[in-house]
Amino acid sequence: MSVAKVIEINAASATSIEDAVKQGLKKTSESVKRIRGVWVSEIKAAVGDNGDIEEWRVNLRITFVVE
Repeated sequence: MSVAKVIEINAASATSIEDAVKQGLKKTSESVKRIRGVWVSEIKAAVGDNGDIEEWRVNLRITFVVE
């Protein structure tokens, strides 16, 4: 039997949604081991005064197995 835990994190990228997810997973994996999945629960964008998207933001739910 295994037990899994879910944590929620926020990540951002000026490049893309995919990069924000990758950066969030990369940073989380520095301290959390045995990550098994990620769910993008929310996507947001920060918009500048000129109407252009300046930063993509994602809320991630990361599942990992507890030892």
